[in-house]
Amino acid sequence: MKTLELTFNAQAGPARILIRYPKEPVDPVQVKMVMNQLVAANVFMTGNGELVSPKSARIIDRETQDIQLP
Repeated sequence: MKTLELTFNAQAGPARILIRYPKEPVDPVQVKMVMNQLVAANVFMTGNGELVSPKSARIIDRETQDIQLP
C-alpha cells in the first residue's frame, strides 16, 4: 500500500497529513501547490496548532507478506 505523507510546519512543531493510495505518478509541483492551498485555506487544526507552511512530502510504500507457520 502506498501513502503520500505531507509534512507541514505548524505553530508548535511539525504536523503530518497522510493520504492513502495517491494518484500516480505524483507531481511534485502539484503536491506543493496543494500544500500551499491547504495552508492558505486554514482548514486543519492539528495537535501542534494551525499549519504555517509546507515542509516536505514523500511516498511511503508498505508491503505486507503473510508467513505460513508450520
